[in-house]
Amino acid sequence: MTPEVEAAFAAIRAECGAESITRVERMLEPGGGERHPLQKRARWIMPGLSPTPWHDPYAYAELAPVVHGLEAGHGAIKEELNSAWERRREDFSDYEHYLTRQEDWQALYLFRGGGLVEQSAVTAPTAYRLVKDLAVDTEKICPLLECHFSTLLPGAVIEPHCDLWNFSINLHLAVDIPDGCSLTVAGRTRSWEEGKCLLFDYSFEHEARNLGNRPRTCLLIDLWHPETTPPERRALVALITEIRRLMGE
Repeated sequence: MTPEVEAAFAAIRAECGAESITRVERMLEPGGGERHPLQKRARWIMPGLSPTPWHDPYAYAELAPVVHGLEAGHGAIKEELNSAWERRREDFSDYEHYLTRQEDWQALYLFRGGGLVEQSAVTAPTAYRLVKDLAVDTEKICPLLECHFSTLLPGAVIEPHCDLWNFSINLHLAVDIPDGCSLTVAGRTRSWEEGKCLLFDYSFEHEARNLGNRPRTCLLIDLWHPETTPPERRALVALITEIRRLMGE
């Protein structure tokens, strides 16, 4: 660890207790502890979090208000999204995953780089307001990642991959879903139900397909894993921010 990370960790331990970030520190040990075979390609696995690929989006008291709020706003969110797709296509861009960039995977960002994307308040006002009120202002969003509309064009395939870590979790609001779309996580395939949310741990190998005849759009939000604690979240932000600084990101 760098002196900056060591200082941040020491401050958290002093405020929250000596054992408050033990799981984060164990994650950094050589080998990083045991992990599920389908998490092998994730970079970091924090020990002690349930190794569950698919989660019930309504099961966590912390996340339930986000889920219910987004589902209640689905009608307006879809209407505004479709209008933006037709009239403000320049606001969408090729999605730049840390592994690749895909022209048939388009993104409209609401939260990125640690803050809200203010332009999207005009493009997608209902989604922007709900994400701000339910996830950003309540600090349920993982500030290390993002929230965006994810649009897969017809025929698009996201190949099997693991994302970086398990201490955040991915929530999908199914905004506009044609027939022929699927999401597979750890070998189990599901379809989106328009207007409903799916929740999964993307440190497990996963893939998505749009075999339909029109674009498939979900609103994706990277939330803190509900089994992480506030001190751990502080430590993880300090750690990943310093790693990104050293890597020139």
